[in-house]
Amino acid sequence: MFTGIIESIGSIRAMTPKGGDVRLLVETGKLDLGDVKLGDSIAVSGVCLTVIELPGNGFAADVSRETLDCTAMSDLKAGSPVNLEKALTPTTRLGGHLVSGHVDGVGEVISRSENARAVEFRIRAPKELAKYIAHKGSITVDGTSLTVNAVNGAEFALTIIPHTLSETIMAAYQPGRRVNLEVDLLARYLERLLLGEKAAEPTAGNITESFLAANGYLKS
Repeated sequence: MFTGIIESIGSIRAMTPKGGDVRLLVETGKLDLGDVKLGDSIAVSGVCLTVIELPGNGFAADVSRETLDCTAMSDLKAGSPVNLEKALTPTTRLGGHLVSGHVDGVGEVISRSENARAVEFRIRAPKELAKYIAHKGSITVDGTSLTVNAVNGAEFALTIIPHTLSETIMAAYQPGRRVNLEVDLLARYLERLLLGEKAAEPTAGNITESFLAANGYLKS
């Protein structure tokens, strides 16, 4: 688990094909690796990866084909900057929100505009994630815990303060950029809870409008 508070901007040193997937070598910048051991988890731009080597000024991790297909990691190349966060501990301050490091989908930056010293981004999420994104709710973008300022269909707006711009890779975002998205865990669990006993049925899936109406959650 993570908090979505980025600890360092690292960079990709190498991406080496390994039998159909990829081994990633990450330079970790100011991230303290003194308490990191083999098998620990580090979030790389929101993707939870397992440390398999510690060469000194970074770490190596294997990235499966599934992860490459379901995230924006396939866009990375040698030299690409990445957000880094070590897994939380029982004494970690939860400054953001609970983040699993399991990406729900890939979004796209639609626009960027200046707002005083802040920058406003508009991001389009996959349609299937729209129901989990709420005004003033939490969302994780490339591993960064952020507050949604506005929602319009599958698009949502973020206002990013100077500190966040300087401590994450968001300063480089431009329209067209693909980003990793993880929706709020509570929204995911609430959806499953609303299914009730139907959750045990093999065909149980996501909450639909017809399901809500049939179970009295929608009033005419």
